[in-house]
Amino acid sequence: MSALHIKKGSTRHSAYNLRPTFSDVQERHTIAVLVENEPGVLARVIGLFSGRGYNIESLTVAEVDHTGHLSRITIVTTGTPQVIEQIKAQLGRIVSVRDVHDLTVEGDSVERELAIIKVVGEGDKRVEALRLADIFRANVVDSTLNSFIFEITGAPDKIDAFADLMRPLGLVEIARTGVAALLRGE
Repeated sequence: MSALHIKKGSTRHSAYNLRPTFSDVQERHTIAVLVENEPGVLARVIGLFSGRGYNIESLTVAEVDHTGHLSRITIVTTGTPQVIEQIKAQLGRIVSVRDVHDLTVEGDSVERELAIIKVVGEGDKRVEALRLADIFRANVVDSTLNSFIFEITGAPDKIDAFADLMRPLGLVEIARTGVAALLRGE
């Protein structure tokens, strides 16, 4: 067998890929976590994120099985592909966690959010706010002589667009529920 003659630092002739495989691209992922509904489980899940400096863009929690005492935590976060994989692996190691699904990777999903938005204005601004609410299919849930409270549901981008259009018309307050998401199909 002959010796390999490889120049020092050369990767072109190497059998190993010596180039880094890490990506610097930040990706947005929606992660659904099924947990046992017990005291402290939410704190443990959120502590995983805060302890490692990961950001949570959206967080939604609700009990989904009363008899089985199970809750679903839907988390929207951003990170490199390596960070997202690390988050999923560490979530899976928490004792109270039953299941972890990355809805962004596993297939098409439906994401919805609810927001209520207070707009204060008079005259033409009120008329324009009602016109835009009709276009976005937002419902008026409260009305006074100088304000409206709108309820809107949809994808987060739709809610962002509606809020951006309402700002010059007198948007003074907004409350959002956070993303709820499910995989499409079976």
